[in-house]
Amino acid sequence: MIVAERKPFAEILANARGADKVLLVGCNTCVAICLAGGEKEVAVTAAQLRLALRGEGRALRITERCVERQCEPEFNEDLGEAIAAHDVVLSMACGVGVQTLAEQFPEAIVYPALNTTFMGRPEERGVWSERCLGCGDCVLDKFGGVCPITRCSKNLLNGPCGGSANGRCEVDPENIPCAWQLVYDRLVRIGQLDRLMAVEPPKDWSTARHGGPRRAVREDTVP
Repeated sequence: MIVAERKPFAEILANARGADKVLLVGCNTCVAICLAGGEKEVAVTAAQLRLALRGEGRALRITERCVERQCEPEFNEDLGEAIAAHDVVLSMACGVGVQTLAEQFPEAIVYPALNTTFMGRPEERGVWSERCLGCGDCVLDKFGGVCPITRCSKNLLNGPCGGSANGRCEVDPENIPCAWQLVYDRLVRIGQLDRLMAVEPPKDWSTARHGGPRRAVREDTVP
């Protein structure tokens, strides 16, 4: 899932301050699950904006809406009239959702209210950890289902480095396990430790963001 967190309130307030009518739009999928942009978070942010601007002597009209997925235009179609009736749209979606609204409604002023952080998984309530960089060339089969590109602080494909100790990463021993310890333990468990005898060549980053903006096409579904 995509993990995001709310922008500092000062940034959100600055983008709303010049408007008289603000539409605050949340998203009911990824950012709702990570407690950043669902209905509850939209309501809390709207209330904070009203209080902050009331203290400045301004009566700001704020409308709260949520859609299922801002990243898919069909879910945004019902927002058309509301967007046209407001000066500014504050999107509480990931960066893809923000850009989708801006492209779908080109006359609208759309600002982000969240910072998109990573693709990850929930560990416990209120805690998410990064698991995938979206590099476009998955190597999980070689490393027992543990991604060294994402989970190793140095992105090493032939590890470990000399900085790990007791199974912990030197970058943050308290919070980051050594990815290569995880790889080793996992390969031992599934009987594939011999995979570590192979030397991995340098990563081809052309399949990742280094090759420019990416586009996925399923030829079998394109009319």
